Amino acid sequence: MIRILLLTCIAIACAGCSNDPTMGYSSSSLYATQFKSVSIPIFGNESMEREIEFMLTDAVIKEVEARTPYQISSDQYADTTLTGTIQSVTLKTISQSQTTRLDNEMLIIVVMDFEWTDLTSGRRIVGRKNFTASALFIPSAPSSEPIEMGKFAVVQLLASDIVDQMQASW
Repeated sequence: MIRILLLTCIAIACAGCSNDPTMGYSSSSLYATQFKSVSIPIFGNESMEREIEFMLTDAVIKEVEARTPYQISSDQYADTTLTGTIQSVTLKTISQSQTTRLDNEMLIIVVMDFEWTDLTSGRRIVGRKNFTASALFIPSAPSSEPIEMGKFAVVQLLASDIVDQMQASW
C-alpha cells in the first residue's frame, strides 16, 4: 500500500514538471543556454541628466553577473551584446506641502531603448523601445533626500528590469 502511494506521488511529481518552461513548471534555467557571454558597452544618453548612463551600465553589469549564467566580456570575445540609450529623465511632483508649497514627494522617471543582440548571427534576441522605470524620493524635510537617491533607486530598478527581459521566452 505504501509502495503504491509512493509510486503515485512520484508519477504525479514527474508529470507536473517539464523541461520546457512554456509547457508548465520547469527546473531548467530561466536564461537561454546557447549563450555564454555578453558585452555591455556604456549606454548612450540623449537626456540632459549627466552621468546616469554610467550608473545604469554599472548596475546592469552587476545584475548580469549576479543573476545570470553569462560572463561579461569585451565585444571581440562575447557571444552577445547588450546596448541601450537613455531617451529621457524627468521629474514629476507627486505631492506638495500645504504650507510651503515645496515638493514633498517626487518621481524620477527614466525612459530608454535597449537591444540584446546575438553577435554570431546578428539577430536581435530581445529589444524594447520606451522601456520605463520610475522611483520615488522625498526632497523635503525631515527626509531631505537628494536627487541622487532617486537616481540610484531608478537605476537599480531599471537594471533589474532589463535583466528580467533577458530571460528565455515563456
